[in-house]
Amino acid sequence: MRIAVYPGSFDPITNGHLDIIERALKVFDKVIVAILINPTKKGLFSAEERVELIKKVTKDLDNVEVESFEGLLVDFLEKKETNIIIKGLRAVSDFEYEFQMALMNNKLNSNVETVFMMTSAEYSFLSSSSVKQVAFFDGSVEGLIPSMIIGDLKEKVRKVKEAEQDGSK
Repeated sequence: MRIAVYPGSFDPITNGHLDIIERALKVFDKVIVAILINPTKKGLFSAEERVELIKKVTKDLDNVEVESFEGLLVDFLEKKETNIIIKGLRAVSDFEYEFQMALMNNKLNSNVETVFMMTSAEYSFLSSSSVKQVAFFDGSVEGLIPSMIIGDLKEKVRKVKEAEQDGSK
């Protein structure tokens, strides 16, 4: 069985991420969506919330697992008994960073291979950061993230805004 790990922060998952997951399933028997817990980076959603959101949008996709992890990606790969990383690329700027990460992961474990998948053109501008910015300014995120989690994003943004207002009073 060919298992690949698709790592990222997915804060929140976008239609671009979902596109990569669906296309990766055409190449691999199983895709593990791995949410990196980065203690130095505060996300909008907690790691547990992100796991639940991704499970919600991938529930109809066979052979997708979702979990979070801490530490080195190569250690997570070993635990999952695979050596394949999937990375989505939107532009040349993504490639430069991801190429360095691929080399580092290969240096840490020479059996690790990174497979780069170009994003579909319709999602080439899309990032979780831009989705959050649009949501915080009450713009429409329709078509940017899976429709079934738009309510989750709006509710989270509302709570964050309320907390900020309560903190400034």
